[in-house]
Amino acid sequence: MKRILLVKTTSMGDVIHALPVVEDILQYFPDAQIDWLVEESFADIPRLHPQVKQVFTVAVRRWRKHWWRCQTWREIATVRQAVSAQSYDAVLDLQGLLKSAVMACWARGPRHGYDARSIREPLASRCYQHAYPIAYHQHAVTRMRTLAAMALGYAVPQDRPNYGLSKQHECSKRTAFLAFHATSRDSKLWPENHWVALGQHYAAQGLQMWLPWASASEQVRAHRIAVQVPHAVVLPKLSLQQLANEIPQVCFAVGVDTGLSHLAAALDVPVVAIYTDTDPAFTGVAGGRVAVAVNIGGKGQVPAVTTVLTQLRAI
Repeated sequence: MKRILLVKTTSMGDVIHALPVVEDILQYFPDAQIDWLVEESFADIPRLHPQVKQVFTVAVRRWRKHWWRCQTWREIATVRQAVSAQSYDAVLDLQGLLKSAVMACWARGPRHGYDARSIREPLASRCYQHAYPIAYHQHAVTRMRTLAAMALGYAVPQDRPNYGLSKQHECSKRTAFLAFHATSRDSKLWPENHWVALGQHYAAQGLQMWLPWASASEQVRAHRIAVQVPHAVVLPKLSLQQLANEIPQVCFAVGVDTGLSHLAAALDVPVVAIYTDTDPAFTGVAGGRVAVAVNIGGKGQVPAVTTVLTQLRAI
């Protein structure tokens, strides 16, 4: 049995992108015990995977705001002690940042990561005993799967990723689709009238539009859209775990650049992801082995409703 610690702390989409590493490792080492170090706000993601044994949480985003407080340093000491309490056969820093490399040093075991030419913060590579050259200009899922394969000595996977979360249901029994309309920056939003037109199109075909939300402003936006779309449903406020249970109930999902679009793909739900302010080439939604994910748009682009409908018909 191998004990392996994965260090991938943020953000939601990036943490989801790391899930196929778990499945790759288990394919070659079926008895491996895999633990994960992650930011507290995204801890539900590795917990969704049934084969992740222990999840350690950090709160770097919160600690930065209150670094001078004794409580902050006590929390850091507590998680550091928990991580160092057991030895690992391998510690994989999938994040490749200085902060994650430092946290990887908390663990007892050989540390593996990207070499200085393969990451944005080259200084991080000095924290690893084993550093590997991995081409930067490829999708994040591919980079992380490659790092794990090189570190643990198995062939670099060439197949589509398996996220290990699939809860796929019969599509013929589903009567709704999910609209992930909210995201972290206004520049990533898709116009509300586009969401309304999309919802009205599928309402005419008997499909409900489900609109999740997290913040008060997202709830208001969801209601503005819903009142113009027949039978649209604004979901109650749901935790990540609760939403993960709802996602497999829909026929497909349409989302902007948000972690929830990645989560739908990880749950093997067909996804069309809309990008208006970022390039999806390297961090876009990556489909699993069952359902297709399509990324459209890019920086400074606003995909038309007809473009989204065309892609949905294709998948």
